[in-house]
Amino acid sequence: QVLVAESGGGSVQSGASLTLSCAVSERIFTNNALGWFRQAPGDRRKFVAAVSGSGGSTNYAEGLKGRFTISRDNAKNTVYLQMNNLKTDDTGVYYCTARNGIGPTSTYVSWDYWGQGTQVTVSS
Repeated sequence: QVLVAESGGGSVQSGASLTLSCAVSERIFTNNALGWFRQAPGDRRKFVAAVSGSGGSTNYAEGLKGRFTISRDNAKNTVYLQMNNLKTDDTGVYYCTARNGIGPTSTYVSWDYWGQGTQVTVSS
């Protein structure tokens, strides 16, 4: 049973936009925080953005707010990551995650469910 499943990755040129989607099982999605992390080659997985269980609060990694926007659609049990003006440093595997809690924390160990990841490659 797949609980968290990302889609929407791909290869784009610098300056382009891309939207990632993540379908989450309803029992996990409801009232829980959702987030995105990414992992560049040779690096650890790092926080990108998160949205609270109510959808009323968001949290972004430093430097990403303004280019990236996280949102959730409660009717579709889906969380999105809109990425604009992509840079080569944004290249990596993007992971969708959910936690048993409402706060949009950036702490990796606080997240309980993970997708398999989707590759985003930005070329210059």
